[in-house]
Amino acid sequence: MSVRLQLAIMVGLMINAILFAIGILIVLSVPALTANAKYAIPVVVVSCFLVTPFIAWIMAPRLRLQYWREREQTNRQHPI
Repeated sequence: MSVRLQLAIMVGLMINAILFAIGILIVLSVPALTANAKYAIPVVVVSCFLVTPFIAWIMAPRLRLQYWREREQTNRQHPI
């Protein structure tokens, strides 16, 4: 298993929790969605499971030390 996949799995659990919390807050705070909560909550759950792997896959390389070293070297060569 690659390092990127391992990081994506670990980060994916946290991303899923955050997306679920945001989705549930939106469903429960909007009156139109609260009235249809028995349909809206499963939509939130399924959409979180579908979106999480893509976000985690994009974030995983940014969590590696190698990425930050390359970024620091680039910043030293081309200061803003």
